Amino acid sequence: MTTGPDPSSQPAQVNRREFVLSVMSVAAASGAVDATPGQSRPAKAPTGVALTFVVNGQPHSLTVDPRTSTLDLLRERLALTGAKKGCDHGQCGACTVHLDGRRIVSCLTPALQLEGRTVDTIEGLQGPDGSLHPMQQAFIDHDALQCGYCTPGQIMAAIACVREGNAGSPERIKESMSGNLCRCGAYNGIVAAIVQAAGQMGKA
Repeated sequence: MTTGPDPSSQPAQVNRREFVLSVMSVAAASGAVDATPGQSRPAKAPTGVALTFVVNGQPHSLTVDPRTSTLDLLRERLALTGAKKGCDHGQCGACTVHLDGRRIVSCLTPALQLEGRTVDTIEGLQGPDGSLHPMQQAFIDHDALQCGYCTPGQIMAAIACVREGNAGSPERIKESMSGNLCRCGAYNGIVAAIVQAAGQMGKA
């Protein structure tokens, strides 16, 4: 007499529901998913670093993401949009500001470097009475701008050029300003403006 296969020798049959529940149990135990259906894990709070610094004479205390650049901090947290994001690679100079009196490309300078230091931007150049800085006025006098996008960075670099003692000749000015690009080609006006402002700033 022929008989069918012995049921005891067959692999155990697992229905789909049992399989899914077993997988979820293992995943929950390993931390891959939340053990409680319908609930999600709370998002991790972003890690921030507390900074205290001065911008244009005004003290600031902020908590910032360690990945934040000085340029993004100025533009997005302090609404100081004079410094422009041109290349975001430190190659065009549109984001130039001063840190403790020295020019920097703010797109490549981590905000963490501002701790306890002083930043000056184009917005802080005007006098208390609203008068323009000599370099700002010189740029106007010599039409040293066209579209104006690079102008804040050009002016901040130009002031540094004079303070660094590099405004003694057009050749030295061009070398000092070589990191600031003007796609409109206003270079002759920029050089003339620096020559004029250098005399007024007393640092030619």
